[in-house]
Amino acid sequence: MLTLDKVFNAQTVLKNIIRETNLVRAYGIANDCELYLKPENLQITGSFKVRGSAYKIAMLTDEEKKKGVIACSAGNHAQGVALAATKNGIKSLICLPDTAPISKVEATKGYGAEVCLAEGCYDDAYQKALELRDSEGYTFVHPFDDENVIAGQGTIALEILNDLDNIDAIVVPIGGGGLISGIAYTAKQIRPSVKVYGVQVAGAPSMYNSVKDGEIQCLSSVSTIADGIAVKQPGENTFHYVSEYVDEIALVTDDEVASAILALIEKQKMIAEGAGATAVAAVMTNKFNLKGKRVVAVVSGGNIDVTSLSRVIDRGLLNSGRSSGLLIELIDKPGQLKEISRIIADCGGNVTGVHYEKGNTESVNGCFLRIEMETRDFEHVNLITKSLRDEGFKLV
Repeated sequence: MLTLDKVFNAQTVLKNIIRETNLVRAYGIANDCELYLKPENLQITGSFKVRGSAYKIAMLTDEEKKKGVIACSAGNHAQGVALAATKNGIKSLICLPDTAPISKVEATKGYGAEVCLAEGCYDDAYQKALELRDSEGYTFVHPFDDENVIAGQGTIALEILNDLDNIDAIVVPIGGGGLISGIAYTAKQIRPSVKVYGVQVAGAPSMYNSVKDGEIQCLSSVSTIADGIAVKQPGENTFHYVSEYVDEIALVTDDEVASAILALIEKQKMIAEGAGATAVAAVMTNKFNLKGKRVVAVVSGGNIDVTSLSRVIDRGLLNSGRSSGLLIELIDKPGQLKEISRIIADCGGNVTGVHYEKGNTESVNGCFLRIEMETRDFEHVNLITKSLRDEGFKLV
């Protein structure tokens, strides 16, 4: 049974294991409200997950500790369980799909866990973990649907309420629901007036659909850059707590998440993974009524692969009009590129790429010029395109 006493006990137990992450005032991200960030991306292991894992492991009996723990994860939960088990002197075995990135496998090993690679996807690794639990006697540490895990995540709410007075709302990412269950339950027990809002991505709306329909729903598939919250089905415990204590749930798109990641990098010098940026994305795009309110957005994690980060930044630049491309049909004669470059420069744009293509044009002497530009915003892009058209250039 989840109780407020259990959350306070978790705070005491976790004192020497986790890092208390202080709120950061955010400027230039959301102009309609007073926004603060709870930077769990700066947590040990780079994610909030270590809180719930460590408390769950600390509450095991001596008998269970001797046998060790097992978990299944492709990322943050694996590292949280590994670190918590190692700090408690307990053996840990983590089942990962054999498609997991080498960096995540090595990071999990680096925290002291043994790794078992299961052929297939996450669900195959999950089944393997259950088989080993039953055959070897390990204790399975669930990533979200466990009341001790939820109590551990609830310590985030204690820190938020201790850091800041007169909070109007807390915005939290939702995957399986462990994080928001702990935060919502704790916040509502201490300060019932605080609104708790949840955010899922449109490509994995399992909790959103479940709460909307009034019963747990299982998605046939999930697809999103926010892989940390790409969960097909919420837990029974988490569905109950979210239904009772969360005020509203909204969906954000992958493009909105990419823009939030970019905003956090530029405005706050803060790296967030896709799942970690969803709450900020919701605030930026006005998914909730937060005008004039004092708001805390939980940045739940920062474990994003560098190559993925590069693609997300590119996507965020395109979505905000900071990067754009033009395809111009020309007559192939000297001086055309010089004239186009002059017009773009006069408008304050910066050419970052040029590609010449021969193709099916109206004229035998025709060609295409593909221009990539650095721009300020969509209004700036419109100014450049209008100027080119006014000078007689044909934009495709």
